[in-house]
Amino acid sequence: MNDKIERHLLLNDINVPEDLRKLKVSQLPEVCKELRDDIIKEVSCNPGHFAASLGTVELTVALHYVFQTPYDRIVWDVGHQAYGHKILTGRREAFSTNRKLGGIRPFPSPLESEYDTFACGHASNSISAALGMAVAAQIKGETDRHVVAVIGDGSMSGGLAFEGLNNVSSHPNDLLIILNDNNMSIDNSVGGMKEYLLNLTTTEGYNNIRYKASKVLQKMGLMDDDRRKSLIRLGNSLKSTIAQQQNIFEGMNIRYFGPINGHDVQNLVRVLKQLKEMKGPKLLHLHTKKGKGFEPAEKNPAAWHAAGKFDPKTGEQQHENTQGLPPRFQEVFGHTLVELAHLNPRIVGITPAMPSGSSMNMLMDAMPNRAFDVGIAEGHAATFAGGLAKEGLQPFLSIYSSFMQRAFDNIVHDIALLSLPVVICLDRAGLVGEDGPTHHGMLDMAILRTVPNLTIASPMNEHELRRLMYTAQLPGKGPFVIRYPRGRGVLADWRCALEEVPVGKGRCLKEGTDMAVLSIGPIGYQAIKAIEQAEAETGMSIAHYDMRFVKPLDEELLTEVGQRFKRIITLEDGALTGGMGSAVLEFMSAHGFTPKVERLGIPDCFVEHGKVSELYKLCGIDAESILDKIKRLKY
Repeated sequence: MNDKIERHLLLNDINVPEDLRKLKVSQLPEVCKELRDDIIKEVSCNPGHFAASLGTVELTVALHYVFQTPYDRIVWDVGHQAYGHKILTGRREAFSTNRKLGGIRPFPSPLESEYDTFACGHASNSISAALGMAVAAQIKGETDRHVVAVIGDGSMSGGLAFEGLNNVSSHPNDLLIILNDNNMSIDNSVGGMKEYLLNLTTTEGYNNIRYKASKVLQKMGLMDDDRRKSLIRLGNSLKSTIAQQQNIFEGMNIRYFGPINGHDVQNLVRVLKQLKEMKGPKLLHLHTKKGKGFEPAEKNPAAWHAAGKFDPKTGEQQHENTQGLPPRFQEVFGHTLVELAHLNPRIVGITPAMPSGSSMNMLMDAMPNRAFDVGIAEGHAATFAGGLAKEGLQPFLSIYSSFMQRAFDNIVHDIALLSLPVVICLDRAGLVGEDGPTHHGMLDMAILRTVPNLTIASPMNEHELRRLMYTAQLPGKGPFVIRYPRGRGVLADWRCALEEVPVGKGRCLKEGTDMAVLSIGPIGYQAIKAIEQAEAETGMSIAHYDMRFVKPLDEELLTEVGQRFKRIITLEDGALTGGMGSAVLEFMSAHGFTPKVERLGIPDCFVEHGKVSELYKLCGIDAESILDKIKRLKY
């Protein structure tokens, strides 16, 4: 503690932003240095999202210095950027519990702090949410309330951001949008918007003259709202003609300022104070560096997006000893996709901004003309895949389960409706751990089970994943969903022959006479442990079936189970409401079977963050909880 006091002379006296605002502007660079040091120190021993928050230190300090938070609203986009915000808003002492079970949340949430104005974990929602708050303030007569949307880290590539911009341009408001342009999302940003932002320039002098002129005209009574809009359009046209460059934001009647250096905190304060009282929508464009202030993260921001433990002085990372361990499901997916692409020239790969996380980068390296990173644009990714499939290609769309939710309509309308052969590989399905409720992939089976024409499968291990991927790309299979979890499998020897799996067919893993356990996916290994223990303790004979498919269901298997067993347990790493257990109950009811069915899965709530093993126990789907359910169901 003495070391912390000695190193953080200013930060120690900042418990809330009001304390920050007591300082002189000349002291803010030191606050930024101390805040950056604090983030580095804490994340080095309690891993989390890292590089993006280092890049927004100066912006965070300037925002809380200029605006009267929490009365003024700061709406963060993608919470990766907000560690400094958490530390400055009363959570510095609790920051060591970040991402731990029962600790502070991994992303900003109004459920945790009044300074967190909106939920953020998925990208591109800040402009729409902030506009709603700005309009609400107008309706309630809160004319002194300011609203700021902070979007960046690749989020401007998302379609929702442009929907929000379109509404901002058409509805009266005083919203300030800050574009934190670090040329990154997690991997490098891609697409025309990235290139556009790199080339966009507007001089500070031009904006100063324009701002002062508007103030003079207002004082003279010559500037009403209609004239202001007309002058904005005229000025934008003249500037575009002279510069031979169209400004997309000013083309939408959103005043544009920048780009400016996002790491000059004193200049940021000056600019924000000028923009604070300016009427009408405006956008401030900042250039920042992801990983700023920590050399290893600056050199390789993608690798330091969410770093493990590391030495805060040297940057040396503590790598897990993986020798002899099974691979991650993502790695098996990547290797298998390359293998299949060599066999099938129609195969192409697509990912929305997650090439390294999903291992799509393996196909990108092996066959760069057959793999596409479309940026943070999940809906587009699905429809793009549909277009490719319509013209005879075989797309593999790798998308995180939680982010699939954003593409639901596209999957329904642009893939399933025409029964197009797109293989949708849902990475990070089930409980993902420390990233918490915005990232858990708990809804996919329940959501997608309602969609006609889809096949939905979940492999229990790496061999099953490879075989399902092989099966899905065979002719005539239609749209095919394969869900698998984050992290390691169970088979160190994961390579196997690529063989077809009968669609809609489960398998009996263990015979039994007293009770049946039906599981789907890798959570079945928890059932195996529980069954072994239950049989040893009770003498029961318990059958275990791996369902493999939630759609279509294996009706032959379920008929056998319904006829033989009066007690059934279903187990899934997904939402209980509408999931695999619900499908089994529907089948039993429809076919006149009346067993006692106990469903185990994720309850009807948003599950907090913590280690996966802790969350399994919390949701009652760990081996111990399954064992307890087996014993209770015996009587």
